[in-house]
Amino acid sequence: MGNDERGVSTSASERVGQAAGPLVEVRGISKNFGGVRALTDVSISFAHGTVHGLVGENGAGKSTLAKAIGGAHQPDDGEILVEGENVRFSSPHDALARGIALIAQEIALVPEATVEENVFLGVEPRRGGMVDRAALRRAYRELDDRVGFGLPGRSTVRRMRVPDRQKVEIMRALARDARMILMDEPTAALSADETERLLDVIRRLAAEGTTIVLVSHYLDEVLAVSETVTVMRDARVVRTAPASVETAQTLVSAMVGREVDLTYPPKAVRPDAPVVLEARGLRGGTVIRDVSLDIRAGEIVGLAGLIGAGRSETARLLFGADRLDGGEILIDGKPVHLRDPRDAIAHGIAMVPESRKDEGLLLLRSIRENITLSTLSDHSWAGFVRRGSEARRARTLFDRLDVRGTGTEATVGSLSGGNQQKVLFARWLARTPRVLIVDEPTRGVDVAAKAEIHRLLVELAAGGLAIVAISSEIEEVLGLAHRTLAMRIGRVVGEFGPDAESEEVLQACFGQARGEAA
Repeated sequence: MGNDERGVSTSASERVGQAAGPLVEVRGISKNFGGVRALTDVSISFAHGTVHGLVGENGAGKSTLAKAIGGAHQPDDGEILVEGENVRFSSPHDALARGIALIAQEIALVPEATVEENVFLGVEPRRGGMVDRAALRRAYRELDDRVGFGLPGRSTVRRMRVPDRQKVEIMRALARDARMILMDEPTAALSADETERLLDVIRRLAAEGTTIVLVSHYLDEVLAVSETVTVMRDARVVRTAPASVETAQTLVSAMVGREVDLTYPPKAVRPDAPVVLEARGLRGGTVIRDVSLDIRAGEIVGLAGLIGAGRSETARLLFGADRLDGGEILIDGKPVHLRDPRDAIAHGIAMVPESRKDEGLLLLRSIRENITLSTLSDHSWAGFVRRGSEARRARTLFDRLDVRGTGTEATVGSLSGGNQQKVLFARWLARTPRVLIVDEPTRGVDVAAKAEIHRLLVELAAGGLAIVAISSEIEEVLGLAHRTLAMRIGRVVGEFGPDAESEEVLQACFGQARGEAA
């Protein structure tokens, strides 16, 4: 079996035979949500045993298309064909019956069930009408060996972090031996090493005859595994082309309809600025053993590390969200006691959390309410909210951050991921904080919104804001940060300057070398 330079099988389609036609074809499908056009006359064919990339900005229609094929949405017009047969799916269960599995962005697991129970939910091995526990565990071990995620099968999902829950979703789709798997942002919560393992699994599945539809904002990953790429913009298909003729820049230009600068903005250096926040020997929970750092006004300090290294846990300690067991936090050189986030906010510390949906936003409330949540007392009198004042503040920040929506009264849940993230930034900018902690600030946002967030962070730092930036993408940390701290097993193990290479930072994170202050 031959492979091209990206490691993608070049003979999968030959094995199944071109004469068989596409596995799935969508013809002229459209979908409306209220007055919003989510899909407009979309037509695409998906071949047997190939990886088909689907890219576009947030709101372009990618996820809606995947959900329409996977049975989660029903098209208003057009048709879906499976091996030439016209089908109508009323649910994901119907699609699964035809061999089509959907891994959506929204994680949908049974929290109180174990990993292995979630993975084989509905297809459990049975004996005498009861679940065969021994067979279930054997089947799970075989699947885990195949994928290489290393998740303990008997762990309860409720206790797992977002990245591990994402892995459970992926394994659940693989457990069903689907002929087509629609993966919507499957690597968004994975580390670089875990992402590479998943991409290897995708290559293997395609080589074995499974069709993979990969919806992703990570264009390099799409180009690394896909044979065909479809670009969507404004609910329509812009073009479908071989991946071999595309680059990240050509895809971005097609996605947004204009040239977008993908380079990181230049960082202003202020070495003489005063230290705003300092942490000395922090200890907390079961992860953080000894973390010390300082951050100056106008500086971006990046935290790099593998999943479980303690980056998010450090952020939560600095924000008062978790209890500090030892060490101290100083603001302007003076020790402070942060009992909860309210204390942190009072000392000028703000935080954009790792999961905007679980910990950041009130999805069913308006954009206005979400933006002004941190400053509600400024717009209240005698227990009543002054709507005019609140609306003006929300509108000012809505415009400043260029939130793309129908207006501040729309619900936050109706926005794309990038625009939801901007609303979180707007909430904290309303308070004019002195320290801003951002945990995975561009997770699940498209490349254009990502570039906007990068520019915003650099602009805020240039204005004197001290920023702690956490990202699973080492290139993002190095691209934004004046200094990068490498973390491993709850400790800071290295400090690197603005010209550090990703390889040396990763070596420190893996414990293979120790970084030295630049």
